Amino acid sequence: MGVIEGVNGEAAHGMLSTMTTEQPPVPAPGPARTPSPAEGWEKFFRWGPYGLLALGTVMTAATAGQLMSTAGTYAAGAVTACALALELWWSRTRPGRPERDRAARAYYTVRTALAFVLSWLNPFFAVYAVIGYFDAQKLLPVRWVRPGLFATAVTMAASQSGGFPPGSVTQWVAFGVLYALHAGLALVFDHLAGRDAAEAEARAATIAELERANARLEQALAENAGLQAQLLLQAREAGINDERRRLAAEIHDTIAQGLTGIITQLQAVTAAEDPRSARAHLDRAQELARRSLGEARRSVQNLGPAALAHDALPEALAKTVSEWGERTGLRAEFTVTGTAETLHDEIEATLLRIAQEALSNTARHARAGRVGVTLSYMDGEVTLDVRDDGRGFDPTVPPPRTASGGFGLDGMRARAERLAGTVDIESEPGQGTAVSARVPLVRHG
Repeated sequence: MGVIEGVNGEAAHGMLSTMTTEQPPVPAPGPARTPSPAEGWEKFFRWGPYGLLALGTVMTAATAGQLMSTAGTYAAGAVTACALALELWWSRTRPGRPERDRAARAYYTVRTALAFVLSWLNPFFAVYAVIGYFDAQKLLPVRWVRPGLFATAVTMAASQSGGFPPGSVTQWVAFGVLYALHAGLALVFDHLAGRDAAEAEARAATIAELERANARLEQALAENAGLQAQLLLQAREAGINDERRRLAAEIHDTIAQGLTGIITQLQAVTAAEDPRSARAHLDRAQELARRSLGEARRSVQNLGPAALAHDALPEALAKTVSEWGERTGLRAEFTVTGTAETLHDEIEATLLRIAQEALSNTARHARAGRVGVTLSYMDGEVTLDVRDDGRGFDPTVPPPRTASGGFGLDGMRARAERLAGTVDIESEPGQGTAVSARVPLVRHG
C-alpha cells in the first residue's frame, strides 16, 4: 500500500504536467532526453496491465498444482484469456478518447470483476488486481472513485487472507482486518489525490490567469508602442511647426522690417531735392540691406541677433532705439532702471526682438511724435516698456490680418510665452500705446 501514496501523488503531478504543457518540448541534439513523469505514467497505464497480468499468470502456473484443481486451472486460463482480450480492446479504444467516459468506466468495471474472479481461483492473481489502485482517478468519475477503490480492496484483502471465500473464522477475521486496512488506506490516498488534484486545478487556473495577463500585457505593450510612435510623429510635427513659426517670426522681425526701412529710404531718395540728402538715404538703404541680409543668415542658423554679438542688452537696445529714431525722424529715448545684469542669451534676444517689433509697429501705424523705451531690472524679473504718443487703438478689437502675416502683437506674445513671460498692451484711441513685456530674470550661465 505504500506504493499507492506515491502513485496517487505522482499521478496528480503527472496530470498537472499534462494540463500545463501546451506543446511537447523539441529534443535538442546531444544526449538522450530524460522522459518526464507524465510520459512515464502514460507508459505504465498502457503497458502495466499486460505486465501485471503476465506476472500473475506465471505465479499462478507455478502454484497451480498446490492451490488449484484441474477445473480451476482451465477456468483460470479462460478468464485470463478474457482479461487479455479486454486489455487488447482497451489499447485500441483508449487513444484519443476523453478520460472518464463510458468506455473507461466499463473497462474498469469489467477488469475489476475479472481480477476478482482470477484472485478467487488463485490468490496470486491479486498482482493483476492491484492496477485498480493506480488508475481509478483516471478512469472513473469522481463519485465512482471510492466505490472502485473499495471493490479493489475486497480482492486484495481476500487474496492476502488466504483466498476467497475464507474457510474458517480466523480467515474471516483476517479478511475483515485486511479489508478495513485497505479501505482506510484507499480513503486516505483518495483524499490526498483529491487534494493534489485541487491544487493542480488551482495551479492550472493560476497559469491560465498568468497567460491571460501576459496576453493583456503584450496587447498593452503593442498599444504603447503605437502610442509612442504616434507621440514621436506628433512631436516631430510640433517641432517642425515650432521651427516654422520661429523662422516666420525671425523673417518678420529682420527681413520684413529691413525691407520696410529700405523702401522708406528709397522713397525718401525719390522725394529728396538735395543730392547730399538723397545720398544719405541711399547709404542708409544699403546699410539696412546688408544688416537685413546678415540677420537673415543668423536666423537660419538659429543664432542670436547681430546687435547682441558684441554688446549687452542695454547697449544693443540703446543703439537700436537711436538708429530707429534717425531712420524715422521721430524723437526716441531709452532709459535703464535698476542694476543691469548679464542675462541668458535667449532672454536678451527675446527682449530685443520685442523692442524691434514694437518700434516697427509704432513707425507703421502709430503716427507718433515721441517714443520712450525703458528696460527695468527688478527682483527675479525684467520688464521692457515701449510707449508712444500716437493715435492708439482699441485693444479689444482684433487687428486686421496684414500682408506680413500678422506676426506683430501675436509674435511678441509668443516670444514672451516661450520664456514663461507675458506681453500686455495698453492703448486707447487718441491716447497712444504702451507695450509691456515681462520675463523671468535668468542670469547668463
